Amino acid sequence: MQLARVIGTVVATKKEEAMQGRKLLLLRPLLVDEADPPRLRDGAGTVVATDSLGAGPGETVLYCQGSSARQAAGLQTVPVDAVVVGIVDTVEVSRHRIHPAQP
Repeated sequence: MQLARVIGTVVATKKEEAMQGRKLLLLRPLLVDEADPPRLRDGAGTVVATDSLGAGPGETVLYCQGSSARQAAGLQTVPVDAVVVGIVDTVEVSRHRIHPAQP
């Protein structure tokens, strides 16, 4: 599993039949900042992921990719490579809460 921030949505009116009715999110991977460990930083690239949890823009989520993505409930026969599997409440690194950021 990996951390990401939802930065948008993807709409595809024509898609594989098994994908009909599935919400697609645009994710930006998040990494622990090596220079400042009590902080998350944006990773490289973006990921399009199927969402079955109701995540929205600005939220931090857990996602998985590859064959693990198809292990999520109801996705065994759906052609997905990434799926949101959790909406993150908090992240702690070395006893420092880094999400949501402390003031």
